[in-house]
Amino acid sequence: MHDRPLEGIRVLDLTNVLAGPYCTYHLALLGAEVIKIEIPGRGDLARRLGPDPELNRAGLGASFLAQNAGKKSIELDLKQPAGKETFTDLVRHADVLVENYRAGVLARIGFPWERLSALNPGLIYCAISGFGQSGPMSQAPAYDQIIQGLSGMMSVTGTPETAPMRVGFPVADTVGGLSAALAVTAALAGRRHDGRGRFLDVSMLEASLSAMGWAVSNYLVSGVEPQPMGDQNATAAPSGTFTALDGPLNIAANRQEQFETLCRLVGRADLITHPLFAEREARKTHRTQLNELLNAALSARPAAEWERMLSAAGVPAARILTVAQAVTADQVAQRGFFAELPFPAPLNRNDPLRVSGNGVLFDGEQLSPATSPPSLGEHNDELPALLKRWSRG
Repeated sequence: MHDRPLEGIRVLDLTNVLAGPYCTYHLALLGAEVIKIEIPGRGDLARRLGPDPELNRAGLGASFLAQNAGKKSIELDLKQPAGKETFTDLVRHADVLVENYRAGVLARIGFPWERLSALNPGLIYCAISGFGQSGPMSQAPAYDQIIQGLSGMMSVTGTPETAPMRVGFPVADTVGGLSAALAVTAALAGRRHDGRGRFLDVSMLEASLSAMGWAVSNYLVSGVEPQPMGDQNATAAPSGTFTALDGPLNIAANRQEQFETLCRLVGRADLITHPLFAEREARKTHRTQLNELLNAALSARPAAEWERMLSAAGVPAARILTVAQAVTADQVAQRGFFAELPFPAPLNRNDPLRVSGNGVLFDGEQLSPATSPPSLGEHNDELPALLKRWSRG
């Protein structure tokens, strides 16, 4: 794609580990020029995080590689006068500044919103934190698991016997980053009309509560407190994980016609008119009995065979894949979701580095990073030229 939506937008990235870097990664995929400002000699903590010790020692941990492709890395010490002066020059000509420090940290080192706005009235300043910039918890430290617990997310994950359980990936960080990227793009669109910069105060806790959807709204609207149901869907039955001949199978027969089709295909048409299962609410009430009967019928065929039969008939059904199986699936491959890039120096591994896209095709084209993730300070020498280019507008 020659002209990406954010082509020409300049982003200063002062983020660390996941929520912030995930936000700016999406801005980079959309075409923004992202300059990652890192602490000299240390850089982003994610450079040392991941399952591969060699990558961690090289400052290119898998956690860093996953969401920093397409960015440039410049080392600046914002606590020193020279670093502050350079950063001030960058701010004057940037479009967006993203940070995920604890609330107020950037202000305490001399860059409150009031000063940033005075330096650059059109600046979009996005501060991502666990709890937001205000409120009684604004100064509390927060990682993904802390937010998962405080949002109620863990209380509804697992079964009644195993809850509370952490979701198997850092979903609160991810949702916080996506919410921030959406807010930044909205603020940029607004600026086209009024020329105003904006201060975006992103709370991972609030973003997570928003993303929980029905688990929250069912309580707010109906006063029904959600309970952990394991692999079952509280809104419908049969809807959840079932057992085929060779393993688990997800089925979501959420509509009446889907339930009836499922019953016919598994050879249990009698369940369609059974008094315990004929109506939607009755099926939810008698979920356990219905699941037992369906599991017995589903045990006649392998999961893949049921997946083909049920999907072809309009009943949502699919096997449960491992991560290794999911990332090699034909569906993902045919849409070009993963990009292949050279491993960054100094490693220069022969195998390509695979990184994800954003799940959206623009005019039929997947947005892939233009460059590999940067080594720490890789673009230090380019700083004078970058400042000169930015100053020309």
